[in-house]
Amino acid sequence: MKMAPASKADKKAALDASAWMFNVVTSVGIIIVNKALMATYGFSFATTLTGLHFATTTLMTVVLRWLGYIQPSHLPFPDLLKFVVFANFSIVGMNVSLMWNSVGFYQIAKLSMIPVSCFLEVVLDKIRYSRDTKLSIVVVLLGVAVCTVTDVSVNTKGFIAAFIAVWSTSLQQYYVHYLQRKYSLGSFNLLGHTAPAQAASLLLLGPFLDYWLTNKRVDAYDYNIVSVMFIILSCTIAVGTNLSQFICIGRFTAVSFQVLGHMKTILVLIMGFFFFGKEGLNLHVVLGMVIAVIGMVWYGNASSKPGGKERRSHVLPTSRQQKHGGLSESTELDGKV
Repeated sequence: MKMAPASKADKKAALDASAWMFNVVTSVGIIIVNKALMATYGFSFATTLTGLHFATTTLMTVVLRWLGYIQPSHLPFPDLLKFVVFANFSIVGMNVSLMWNSVGFYQIAKLSMIPVSCFLEVVLDKIRYSRDTKLSIVVVLLGVAVCTVTDVSVNTKGFIAAFIAVWSTSLQQYYVHYLQRKYSLGSFNLLGHTAPAQAASLLLLGPFLDYWLTNKRVDAYDYNIVSVMFIILSCTIAVGTNLSQFICIGRFTAVSFQVLGHMKTILVLIMGFFFFGKEGLNLHVVLGMVIAVIGMVWYGNASSKPGGKERRSHVLPTSRQQKHGGLSESTELDGKV
């Protein structure tokens, strides 16, 4: 009987690793496809493309519900509305921030999401971090900053866009974990509620926003077989990216997802050097990668130790009015960090 807890821990570790690999593969895949789509084929309509991603995700959730894999569940409209507002501000803010800021400042803004996510967890979830966990996060931030931050020029409108992007992204990621816990929703269930609302709002706003950002109209784009195939491929991979984000945040919480997310930054850099030549691969980039990876390993050890990261006698009220089944993996969410 003593083997049971170990095998359960092993199973959880295996599922965590699978969820994480799923997220890495789909995230890196979509970056490569979207780079090709935008740089090679000139499809620079990022917001509209994201709307198409969520429309495809909605189609998947409809099919899964029809097949009986997604059980009926309830998400109150005010919570859904708040989530969609945060998520859409996050998407639009990131697109605008990338356009108005230097790459260096954009990267610094992305790095600042970890402290913001920590702040949200401390204030809203009463999470307490050990000294080692805090220091390991600083090491991760330092390593990724050394790798990715080059020119850092700041302007007022760029700073405002980055500020909105960082806070809305952190709130959206916090909310994914919060809603899954509060309403006992699995990743598929939550996507079933949020994807249609995001698809509708982004497809309505996207073309106008993209025209404002790029001065090009999405309906005037010269569509051909290859570019349409790339758009379809991007939408297909995006289904996996959206789903894996929800699964990962459900399993890890927003801060751990952010720390793991910087591993993707390192992987994208390594793959870039591997596929597109060695230019840009210098000593300080390699040094930054090593520092970041050490920080990530340290964070993994520190946050999993007793007292490394724990909730202070504050239990979130859960609504159990619906029995979740099918493909729900939120059964062991509480207390998971």
